[in-house]
Amino acid sequence: MTRMGIFEDLEAEDERLEAILTGLDDEAWQSPSLAPGWCVTDVVLHLALTDELVVSTLATPSEERRPQGGESVDDAVARNVREQQADAKDVFARWKAAWRAAVVALREADPNHRHRWAAWPLKPATLATTRLAEHWAHGLDVTQPFGIALADTDRLHHIAWLGHRTLPYAFGLEGMEAPTVRCELTGPSGDRWTFGPEDAPTYVTGPAGDFCRVGARRVAPENTDLVAEGPSAADVLRLLRNYAA
Repeated sequence: MTRMGIFEDLEAEDERLEAILTGLDDEAWQSPSLAPGWCVTDVVLHLALTDELVVSTLATPSEERRPQGGESVDDAVARNVREQQADAKDVFARWKAAWRAAVVALREADPNHRHRWAAWPLKPATLATTRLAEHWAHGLDVTQPFGIALADTDRLHHIAWLGHRTLPYAFGLEGMEAPTVRCELTGPSGDRWTFGPEDAPTYVTGPAGDFCRVGARRVAPENTDLVAEGPSAADVLRLLRNYAA
């Protein structure tokens, strides 16, 4: 798998989630998801709002970092969901249109231009990777409560790459110097995925699915098969995140 396939993989992940949501009844749409305080409809509304933001972001030339201070990203997300709640059928239609528009916009955008996003300007391929990570994580939120299987796929390679790539940012938020980290992960198909130099003093091994779930804050490191060794091992697993906000 190469990073060149990110747009196709984002589209495939969205199609999978759409197919799952199509099968939910009215009661399920109003049932609690694993996202604290949100039902399934709220989660899908959040995805619709952020996919719409992708389209509007790519339509503007600004590469400036988003201003800090004031309302946090999490607070803004929660407020937008509260203010724009609607019938599940309308929310679903809104998201289906939004994700398709977002994929088209990402494909057509200048691949070398950075666009302002939550924490830092991103090129379209990296922005698409963050969208894949978010759709996958929220896919877990809306399937696990109903016992619906969301099988790991090799699309997780993008998310694992993002988790490793974001470690310096995660350490920086804690005021800590970022260590050099090597990750040797096993993908769903049995492939070996590696990130970071071989001689890194701290390294992580284990299933890619576990690595991505820890980075999405959907499971605690101690409840996985991940093994981290080296001087920064505990901090790497504690701070690992597949997002920048």
